[in-house]
Amino acid sequence: MSAAHEITRDDILASDDYARDRRDYRKKFREIKQHRRVDVGPFVSFYFESRETMWHQIHEMLHIEKGGEEQIADELDAYNPLVPGGRNLTCTMMIEIEDPVRRDAQLKRLGWIDEKTFMVVGDHRIAAQPLQDTERNTPDGKTSSVHFLSFPFSDEDVALFRDPATKVTLDIDHENYSHAATLGPDTRAALAADFS
Repeated sequence: MSAAHEITRDDILASDDYARDRRDYRKKFREIKQHRRVDVGPFVSFYFESRETMWHQIHEMLHIEKGGEEQIADELDAYNPLVPGGRNLTCTMMIEIEDPVRRDAQLKRLGWIDEKTFMVVGDHRIAAQPLQDTERNTPDGKTSSVHFLSFPFSDEDVALFRDPATKVTLDIDHENYSHAATLGPDTRAALAADFS
């Protein structure tokens, strides 16, 4: 991520100012996020992040946890890696199954799903790269229900993504979960704004 995209201490509102307008911020960001979610198959969802969504997430964490100045630095460190850097798309991939028994059983079948996730732009296949510092898969093949991913784009990939004639899909090519979803025009427009 380039320094120009990074959220800094200067971007953080005073807690009282955020609390005063929190309802308006939450409404605004619900609207922003609706075009940044892509469901792939029956229970995997991708939430594409932006500088704006990470700014909001940081403020929400500060509002809820009330950790003061020390917490600000921790939240910046935690969420800045998810801010797109101008030539990538970043997302939180979530395996969303409410029933804990069923969820546990599925997670045990989906080891290394993050390594079998791709964005396909025309005939270019862009492999997801993990953003987290810790391994999200156990040696016995169980995966985490949350993964943080980046899709690195070339200039050619960006041009193709911005071309409405190019088909763009999000693909999971796992032996136990093989599904794809086409990105619609509203999602394409929202994500194209992350490129600079």
